[in-house]
Amino acid sequence: MTTPTPRFDLIGLVVSDMAASLAFYRRLGLAFPDGAEQLPHVEAPLPGGLRFALDSEATVRSFTPDWQPPASSGRASLAFLCADPAAVDTTYEELVTAGYEGALAPFDAFWGQRYATVLDPDGQSVDLFAPLPDGTVTDAD
Repeated sequence: MTTPTPRFDLIGLVVSDMAASLAFYRRLGLAFPDGAEQLPHVEAPLPGGLRFALDSEATVRSFTPDWQPPASSGRASLAFLCADPAAVDTTYEELVTAGYEGALAPFDAFWGQRYATVLDPDGQSVDLFAPLPDGTVTDAD
């Protein structure tokens, strides 16, 4: 008998402040249940049946007592597709105005996207992008 191949199902982050993280990801359109701020583990459905989960540091330490936050989140990023290039700028400005750190201001990337990066409350890179018309760079910010 052959063992079935595992199916990719969930993207999870460990967060230091559940309420702050929920506020950030809700601004990006993820739907978490009401009252999730009080929960140790929450999930939001993603397109295609995937799930996005947030776990409090205390939750992770409940089964891995020696767990410590990584020194850097430089090896992974999350990316959100925006409606169009102007929406990248608008979303970036809304997040920065709300107090989140802008890591990379919007620019027209050589690979044909309007692109920007903000940091979530724990310093996780979150990219915002949209294809440029015809996939070409229209201005060099």
